[in-house]
Amino acid sequence: MNTKRVRFVQGNEACALGAIDAGCNFFGGYPISPSSEIAEQLSALLPRHEGKFIQMEDEIGAMGAVIGAALAGAKSMTATSGPGFSLKQENLGMACMAEVPCVIVNVMRGGPSTGAPTSPAQADVLQARWGTHGDHPIIVTAPTTVQEIYHESIRAFNLAERFRNPVVLLLDEINGHMREKIELCDPAEIELWHRPKPPVDKNWERPYERNEEGVPLIPNFGTGSRFHVTGLDHGLTGFPTGDPKIRQALHHALIAKIEDNRPLILKNEAYMVDDAESLIIAYGSTARSARRAADILRKEGRKVGLFRPLTLFPTPEEDILRAAAGKKLIVVPEMNLGQYVLVLRRILGRDIPIIQVNRTDGDPITPDQIIAAVQGR
Repeated sequence: MNTKRVRFVQGNEACALGAIDAGCNFFGGYPISPSSEIAEQLSALLPRHEGKFIQMEDEIGAMGAVIGAALAGAKSMTATSGPGFSLKQENLGMACMAEVPCVIVNVMRGGPSTGAPTSPAQADVLQARWGTHGDHPIIVTAPTTVQEIYHESIRAFNLAERFRNPVVLLLDEINGHMREKIELCDPAEIELWHRPKPPVDKNWERPYERNEEGVPLIPNFGTGSRFHVTGLDHGLTGFPTGDPKIRQALHHALIAKIEDNRPLILKNEAYMVDDAESLIIAYGSTARSARRAADILRKEGRKVGLFRPLTLFPTPEEDILRAAAGKKLIVVPEMNLGQYVLVLRRILGRDIPIIQVNRTDGDPITPDQIIAAVQGR
């Protein structure tokens, strides 16, 4: 008899459960509101699943530990909030350059600086994409419900492993602490990806030679190959280089492995979009209010739809253009002063009016606020 695994948990707990079901076996972190429950849960769960948990001296050390564990073969993650995410950025750049698979969960709160430690915000969207320096590859996903947090946690590990790249999972204080009934997957039925390996384990000297998806074949430390990992520009051997052609090729390859595989990465939802005259574009917990607003407006006879990107970066440009085609109005609610809307304006241009609904006072954006924007009030 197959008994369903049903839980009533908060989003942060669902994230920890998804990580375990994804095969996570290392967590390095530091407590910070409103993400601390993820670390708390994994400190108990990982030892039961032959995993390792370590609380480091700070967020910088935590990200360094995640990179080291991942290079040794672990499915590795950390969790933090705004100020801690800022501290992780230099090492996050190292992970992007060295192509180290790992998952970084950011349960967003208000800022800048200490800001509002226990209040919701979506203040780190652009930081998630551009927080570290240089042109770098990154995958950023933003689930909405607690059930979705569980599934997206699994998907984050799969994407990190498949493309040997950091993946940022953006939650916020609302869905991180919201409790909902969820159904866990049967572990035997979960499709798990594991990082590509070189054709031989012994003496593989070209760790940055790439497979057909553009992903390097880096062996795990301790498996017999002698190789080099660096944050400097490097060639196939992993050793630093000053050769302009090799450096340029590396930078293009870092971006190409994400951009060329967009169909395997992108995920979004189009809700009542086809016949809509007005379109709401929302993500994360704000999309809950947006969906409610769309339902209310439909009952009042207004043709309103919702486009909800789960994958924020790489940006689903073609899907956004398709959803926005023929619309008279776009409404973009965000718990910030306007971040993802900048991405949307670049894609959509000036032909379609875009109305922003922004809130940074620590309270969520309500359906009424979105309805008022659609109605021009």
